[in-house]
Order: sequence, then structure tokens, then C-alpha cells
Amino acid sequence: MTDYIRKRVVVTGVGAITPIGNTPAQYWEGLLSGRNGIDYISLFDASSHDCRIAGEVKNFDPHEYMDRKEAKRMDRFSQFGVSAAKQALLDAKLTINELNAEQIGVMIGSGIGGLKVLEDQQTVYLNRGPDRCSPFMIPMMIANMAAGLTAIHIGAKGPNSCTVTACAAGSNAIGDAFRLIQGGYAQAMICGGTEAAITPLGVAGFAACKALSFRNDDPARACRPFDRDRDGFVMGEGAGILVLEELQHAISRGARIYAEMVGYGMTCDAYHITSPVPGGEGAARAIRLALKDAELTPEQVSYINAHGTSTPANDSTETAAMKKALGDHAYKIAVSSTKSMTGHLLGGSGGIEAVATVLAIANDKIPPTINLENPDSECDLDYVANSSRAQKVEVALSNSFGFGGHNVTLAFKKYP
Repeated sequence: MTDYIRKRVVVTGVGAITPIGNTPAQYWEGLLSGRNGIDYISLFDASSHDCRIAGEVKNFDPHEYMDRKEAKRMDRFSQFGVSAAKQALLDAKLTINELNAEQIGVMIGSGIGGLKVLEDQQTVYLNRGPDRCSPFMIPMMIANMAAGLTAIHIGAKGPNSCTVTACAAGSNAIGDAFRLIQGGYAQAMICGGTEAAITPLGVAGFAACKALSFRNDDPARACRPFDRDRDGFVMGEGAGILVLEELQHAISRGARIYAEMVGYGMTCDAYHITSPVPGGEGAARAIRLALKDAELTPEQVSYINAHGTSTPANDSTETAAMKKALGDHAYKIAVSSTKSMTGHLLGGSGGIEAVATVLAIANDKIPPTINLENPDSECDLDYVANSSRAQKVEVALSNSFGFGGHNVTLAFKKYP
């Protein structure tokens, strides 16, 4: 990154489909008010499952963003991604036409892709035979299709890709899009993450590996990051999208700027398929790399949107990583896990959490970590427990970690 002048990158639009609101405004209001988005699963009959709770997107109508024929040929994860991308593009007031289409790209990550379609078509195959499977099964199922369909819907002909790095996928997509604009390969990127894996097989699989909360008697309090009584994460679904834009391009068209994106760090634990490395060494390196990339010091960081999954392993390890990377200043930084309200969107989590991070900078308000009643002794930072906080936010980080040892940190700062 030293052989050319890096272009500056700003956030000019946001989109969000979440368990606590289906627009960025609803999502942000829900975060600040500490709204709980977790309840009993309604998308399928979960009565035989050990885990019967999730953060479902409610009252979502894809036909607000596409016609019925198009919606029918998309898995739910693609519907979310396309819809949030259209929100973000509208918010950015960015028009795509023949003159700029080749300079505008899409990068939307997903950890799993079209799991519901795969399950449904497996049932068709077993019950009715191979010749009755849908010709749309493969394009509905594959994880890159949210990115591909978004480009088709908005006419973006620039760089297009999909990151599939488990729960870090959305953040990797944003980071990779950031690099493309920095390097001059695109003027703007529509980027983030989407997921819709609350299905019988999805819930059963995560339950089998003992990752989920089984607090079925109290869904509203099941997701409790950094609390000593946490017992696992709660699955969520939805999509979060940013419009990233080269600074001069944004200025030239008079765009509103939410924040500047300034750093991207990613590492691998190279340790275990599901567990983070003890002590958080890999996550700490990602944080340090993001700060180095941004030419920032730990003392400049105001807020961290933590990965904060509410699993026994993650929360203490992430706390250790933040202290390792940021030193004594870690105790002076406001930290929160918005998953406490939305659940864990898997590959979509980095998208909605980047939206939350950017809005925290733009509004100088920090969303809370709800359900934090009895802090774990190993989790001893300022987690903005239970109530939002008005506070100047100059620099903010967003952490995302995924199965396979993926670690990502994104860095944003106030503009100008």
C-alpha cells in the first residue's frame, strides 16, 4: 500500500433490515432505546428443537423493493441484501447511469447463503425425485447471489464479489470494498453482509455444536454479552449495507457524509475450527492492524462495536484482545454489543454493526449492551450497560470474528 497515493473513502449511505427495524432509522431508534428483537421462532415449527428462540426480521415485505416474480426467485438472504442495498443507494442519493456504472461495484458477504432453498429442494428431491427440483435452486442457493442480484437491480457494473468468512463475512466485504476504492479500482461500492439461516437445519446445526443459548423460557434476556450468566449466542437474520465512496467523488456531487472509513485489519488465529485462540492474540492483531492502517493511536479511539456474541469463549477472549491491543486506554473506551438486541446475524452481523458504528459517529450516541446484569469478572471494560449514552465519538472500531479463526476490525472516524 506504499507504492501509490491511497484515496480517501467516506460513507454516504446506509441500509438495514434487522430484527429491531426494517429501515436504518427504525434500526437506530431500536438500538438507542434498547429494543429486544429476540423471541420464539415463528419461521418454522421449532417445538422439537433444543433451541426455540431467534432474532427474526418481522413484517418484512420484499415487494416494497422488487416485484413478486423477482422475489419468488430469491432466497430470503438475497431479498434482504437487495432491499438493504436499495435503501443505502437511495439514502446516498447516488444515481447509477451509463456514465458511471463501470465505476460502481457491489461486495456483499454471507456466511451460509440460501440454506432455506437448499433444505426445501432436498425435500422435493427425496419426495418427488430429481426431475422435480427447481431450475432456480442453484442461483437461489449460492452465497454470491445477493451481490449479483444487487448489481442486476441497480445496474452496477464495477467490481463485484462475495466474501464467505463465516461471521466475519460482512466486515470482510466492507474492508475489501474499502481497499478497491483506496486503490482507484472503483469510485463507489455498495457493501456489507446478509444472512437468513433461521431454518430447521441451521438452528439444529448450531445447537449441535453447543454454540446457541438454550434460554427458551426467557428469550428477551437470552442474549447477554459479557454477563457471567451467558450461555451462547442467539441466531439473527437480516442485512446491513454501506455505500462507500471516494471522497472527492462524494464532495463533487454534494453528498452527505456520515463518517470516513480509515482502517481495515484482518488476521487468522490458525488455531481451531470454532474456538478463538486463548488470550485473543489474533483478534488483537486485527485491531492493531486497523489502527496502523488508519494511522491512529489507541488513545484516539472513542467507541468499539464489539463482536460480543454472548458465548462463554468469545466475550472474555475479545475483552482480552481489546486490552492487549489498546493497553490501559481500553478501560476508557465505550464498548457495546448490539447483538444483545438483534441476535447474531452470522455473515450479516458485520454489515448491521458497521451501520451502527457509523451512526454512532454521526450522532455522537452510543448504543447499549442490554441484559448486562452480572458482569463476568473477566469482562471488566465499559460495556455501556443497558442504556444508550450521549458521548462525542471521534473514532470508532467494529470487530467481527468467525469460525475458522477469521478476525476483522474496521476503523471509522468523524468527517471532516
